[in-house]
Amino acid sequence: MTQAMAADKMKELIGQELGVSPWVTVDQDMIDKFAEATGDHQFIHVDPERAKMTPFGGTIAHGFLTLSLFPRLAAETDMPRPEGVKMGVNYGGNKVRFLTPVRSGSKVRGRFKLVDLEEKRPGQWQQVLDFTVEIEGQDKPALIAEWISQFFV
Repeated sequence: MTQAMAADKMKELIGQELGVSPWVTVDQDMIDKFAEATGDHQFIHVDPERAKMTPFGGTIAHGFLTLSLFPRLAAETDMPRPEGVKMGVNYGGNKVRFLTPVRSGSKVRGRFKLVDLEEKRPGQWQQVLDFTVEIEGQDKPALIAEWISQFFV
């Protein structure tokens, strides 16, 4: 169950893991829809026959598809949320690294750790999370990122 807490109280959680999402399957249909939405139709993503000939052995998810799973994976955790949020926005990333390709049909999950939380102006908070996308059955993650968002209470 997600718990809501005052933003200033959440500062006590800096350095702690906040939550881990359930596994989500990244299938070819998801990859194809992402290709359609972004216009990135590189064969390693959308042509299973040609992709078999690559070192990947089949199609892989776009790196940006993996990154774009952030909101979904975060929403599916039970990590604490600041109470009274009127709006939240992505602010950017300090770093993003794509470490291991996500093969079509793989299951991934998100792991979230609070790095920083500060009030920029009254009622405007900036949060930095370490975001790791793990691939089921793999030791090395698909992605690591330090992601910044802001929320308004």
